[in-house]
Amino acid sequence: MAKNPISEAALHEAAVTHLARFAATQAGLIRVLDRRIDRWARLQEEDVAEAVKAARAAARVVAGKLVAVGLVDDAAFAASRARRLSQSGRSRQTIAAHLAARGVGRATTQAVLPEDEFAAAVAFTKRRRIGAFRRVEVEAEGRLRELGIMARAGFAREVALRALACAPDEAEAIVIRLRQS
Repeated sequence: MAKNPISEAALHEAAVTHLARFAATQAGLIRVLDRRIDRWARLQEEDVAEAVKAARAAARVVAGKLVAVGLVDDAAFAASRARRLSQSGRSRQTIAAHLAARGVGRATTQAVLPEDEFAAAVAFTKRRRIGAFRRVEVEAEGRLRELGIMARAGFAREVALRALACAPDEAEAIVIRLRQS
């Protein structure tokens, strides 16, 4: 018999402790609980395959209960994370990839993505000190380099060109408005 088998109560306590420190999706919480179960299994001296199977099932029950009572809300997580990433200058494509990696569904992701990514593109130019925020004027080759930087960050060509052509005062005002939203 395994030493100190993992109970549903222990998993519930671990989940609540994790949620007290971190925002999480249901899939993310299940990953956290599964890692805890894996660590426990590695410390056992005998075969605990059945106990691990039961603990994984209990982890899914615990996550489901926490979703039911509202402690885990994928839509709220996605909205908050999408807003923060957009404010920090991330493209819609990057935000969608980030949310998918966290276990947020495609429909939820599409619902929370920012409509207009121009403001995020301007925030990106500020963060990278390109476009209106560059310190020195650049030639055509430098502008192409900046366009490449924005393309690799996931911004569409039209959005990147508009953001790079933005006047310094207008760009600063856009960044301020974005951060206040």
